[in-house]
Amino acid sequence: MSPRPWARDLALGARFAATGGRSGVLRTLLTASGVGFGVALLLLAASFPNMLFQREVRESVRAVDGSEQVTSPRPDSFLHLSRTTVYRDDVVSGLLLRPEGDAPPVPPGADAFPKAGEMLVSPALGELLDSPEGALLKERLPFEVAGTIGEAGLIGPAELRYVAHAGFLDPENLDGRGVRFGWSVPEEPMNAFLILLVVVACVVLLLPVLVFVATAVRFGGEQRDRRLAALRLIGADTASTRRIAAGESLAGALLGLLVGLGLFAAARQFAGAFTIWDVNAYPGDVMPMPALAALVLAVVPVASVVVTLFAMRGVVVEPLGVVRTSTPRRRRLWWRLLLLAAGAAFLVPLMGDVEATQTDLDTVGVVTGTTLALIGLTTLLPWLVEAGVKRLGKGPVAWQLAVRRLQLSSGTAARAVSGVVVAATGAIALQMLFQAMESDFTQLTGQDSSRAQIVFGTDAETADDARAVIDRVERTEGVAGVIGTVQSTVWRPGPLKKGEEFAPMASLRVGDCASLREYATLPSCEDGDVFVFLAHGAQGNPDDSHVTRAARPGATVALRDPHPHPDEPKRPAGAPPLWRIPADARVVDSRPAPTGMYEYGVLATPSALGTAVLDEPDAQVMVRLDPSVPDAAEFVRNAAADIDPTSHVSDLKDTERDAAFSSVRTGILVGSTLTMLLVAASLLVSTLEQLRDRKRLLSSLVAFGTRRSTLSWSVLWQTAVPIILGLALAVAGGLALGVVLLRLGGQQVRDWWAFLPVVGIGLGLIAAVTLLSLPPLWRLMRADGLRTE
Repeated sequence: MSPRPWARDLALGARFAATGGRSGVLRTLLTASGVGFGVALLLLAASFPNMLFQREVRESVRAVDGSEQVTSPRPDSFLHLSRTTVYRDDVVSGLLLRPEGDAPPVPPGADAFPKAGEMLVSPALGELLDSPEGALLKERLPFEVAGTIGEAGLIGPAELRYVAHAGFLDPENLDGRGVRFGWSVPEEPMNAFLILLVVVACVVLLLPVLVFVATAVRFGGEQRDRRLAALRLIGADTASTRRIAAGESLAGALLGLLVGLGLFAAARQFAGAFTIWDVNAYPGDVMPMPALAALVLAVVPVASVVVTLFAMRGVVVEPLGVVRTSTPRRRRLWWRLLLLAAGAAFLVPLMGDVEATQTDLDTVGVVTGTTLALIGLTTLLPWLVEAGVKRLGKGPVAWQLAVRRLQLSSGTAARAVSGVVVAATGAIALQMLFQAMESDFTQLTGQDSSRAQIVFGTDAETADDARAVIDRVERTEGVAGVIGTVQSTVWRPGPLKKGEEFAPMASLRVGDCASLREYATLPSCEDGDVFVFLAHGAQGNPDDSHVTRAARPGATVALRDPHPHPDEPKRPAGAPPLWRIPADARVVDSRPAPTGMYEYGVLATPSALGTAVLDEPDAQVMVRLDPSVPDAAEFVRNAAADIDPTSHVSDLKDTERDAAFSSVRTGILVGSTLTMLLVAASLLVSTLEQLRDRKRLLSSLVAFGTRRSTLSWSVLWQTAVPIILGLALAVAGGLALGVVLLRLGGQQVRDWWAFLPVVGIGLGLIAAVTLLSLPPLWRLMRADGLRTE
C-alpha cells in the first residue's frame, strides 16, 4: 500500500498508453475523446447556473429604474414605453424613449442617446432588417437605424431588440418617467413542484454523462488485458498489473481532461452562434462555477482509476493468457436489486410530503434516491443482457454471428448502451412529471382563438376616426374578418345623489350587428337597434344595478362626464351632450368576448347614435386571420403599428403557461438535447471501438467468403438487441420511477404511454449508429486487416 509502487506502476501504465504501438495509441485517443466529450458537457452543465444568472443581471441592468418616483420633467429625465412585438414566432423587444432635458442617461449598450427618429438595434436584429426576410418587420419599425446595441444592453447575442427615440411619446401613452437605468426586482421563491422537477432533471441529465465517462475509460479492454498477460510472463504480479492498467486508464483520462477543456473552450466561443430552445449566451457568460469545475476535474481521473480496478476484479491475467475466454461466471442479481431497494427506501418515505404551497424540498433525499434507482437500473442491465442473449438461438447467419458475439461478451455490449438506459429511464420519468405538472402550471385563459386571433385598441379623436381605423384593418391583407367596435362611456346626467362621489356610468360600444353579437346574445339585430347587456356579476363584475343606474331602456344619458374630477384634463365648456336610449331597447345577456371577458353596458348600431359626439372614443379591434395568407399576422401587426405605434397588439391564446415553469421546461429541453447528442455519440464510439477490436476477425470472415452484407446485418443486431433489452428495462424502470416521483407531490399519472417518444428515439439511435458505423466496418473488412506486427 506504499505510494512508491503505485506511482511506479501508474507511470508505467501511462507510458504504455503513449508508446503502446498504433493500437495502444488509438485506444488512448478513443478514451481521451470519450472522456473529453463527457468533461466538456459536465463543464457546460456547471456553467448553466452562471449563464442564467448573467442573463438576469443583463435584464436588470438595462431596465429603467423604478425605485424613484419622478413626477415632473428634469434635465436628466426621460419618458419610456416598452414595446414588444412578435415577428414570425420570434419575439422582438423594444424600448421607446423621449428625453425631457439635455442630460438624459445613455441606455446600457449604447454610446450615446439616439437622436429623434433614430433607433439602435441589436446585431441580430440589424442583420434581420437588412435581409429580405425582415422586409415586413422593417415596415413596422418607423425609425432609422443609427447604431448597434452593445453587449451590456442585451441578454444574448441572438436577441432581437431595439432602443428608439420616439418623439410621439407624451404623458398619456407612456409606461413612466425615469432618470436612470438599472432595476433589480426581488426574485420570487420557486414552487416546490418546480424544485422537484429541477432536481430530478439534474440527476437524469448528468448521470448519463458520468456513465459515459466510466464507459470510455474501459475502451480497448481486451487488447489491454492481452498486453498485461505479457507483463505477467516477465514477472509482474497481479496487483502490479492492475495498477498498470489503472495507470493506462488514468493517462487516457488526463488526456481526456485536456480534450474536454479544449472542447469546452471552443464551445464557449460559439455559444452565441447557436440557439437551443430560445437560449444562447455570450462566451464570457459560459463560465463554470469554480466548485463544480474543480469537482469535475478531480472526479474524472479518480473515477478512471476506480473503474479500472473494479473491472479488473473480474479478469484473471495469467502469464499465458487472460482467463476471460472461458465460460464466465453468472452475474449475481441480489446486489443489483439491493441498489433499487435503497433508492426506494429514500423516495418512498417522502411520498405526499411535497405541496404546491411549499418553497423547499428534501433535496438530499430526492437526489440520493433517484441516483441510486438509476444506478441500480444501470447495474441491472448487464444481468438482463446476459440472461436475455443466453436464450437466443437459431436464425440467419448474421443473427447467429451477432448472438454468439453477445453471448461471449455481453458485458461490453451492456456498457455500450448503459447511457441509453439511464437517459431513457430519466426521460420517461421526466415526461410523466411534465404531463402531471403541466396542468398545475398551465391555465385556461378563457380566450377563444377560433373566433379571433389578434386584438388591439387605439385612441381616436372622434367616432368617425375610430370607424376609419376599423375599416383600415378590415382592408388589410390577410384579414378574413374584423370584430370592430367604437368604445366610449355614458353617464347618468343631473346632480349627484346623496352619498355619490361620481355619476353612475356604463360602457358604450358601437358597431355592426356581427360585431355586437360577439359581446352579447342577441335575439335579432338590425341597424338602428340598441341593447342594454348585463353580465349578472360574472367574473367578479359589478351587479346589474351598476349598469341600470346609468343606462336602461328609455333613459337619457350624458355622453360626457357631467362631474369631471378636478385633476382630469379640461373638457369643452357647457353642458355635456345627451342621448336618449330608445324605449324599445332590449335587455340581453352578456356572453364571453373572444378575449374571454364578460363586458356590460350599452350596445348600439351606428345609425342609432346618429351624429352624437362620443367622449374620448377608442377603436377596439379583434381580427380573424386568413389561414391561406402566410404572413397574415405580420400584415395586421404592421397596420396596427402604422395606425398607432404605441398600440398594444396581443395574440389570443386558449392557454397560458406559468413563466417559471416555462423557464424550467426550456432549461430541461436544452439539457436533454445535449444529453441525447452525447448518448448518441457514446453509442457510436463504443460500436466503433468494438469493431476495431474485431478487426482481424472481420477480415478473416471476409477472407473465408462471408458476405459483407451479412456482417453489416450482424452489426445491426449486435446494436439492436442490447438497446431493445435496455429500452424494455428503461420503460419498466422509468414508469416505476415516474410513479414514485409523482406520489411525492400527490400527483396522478396522466398518460401511461409517455414512454413511446423515448422508445422511438431509441430505435432511431439504432438506425443512426448502424448507418454511421457501416463505412468503418467496410474498411475493417479489407484483406489488410489480416496483417499483424
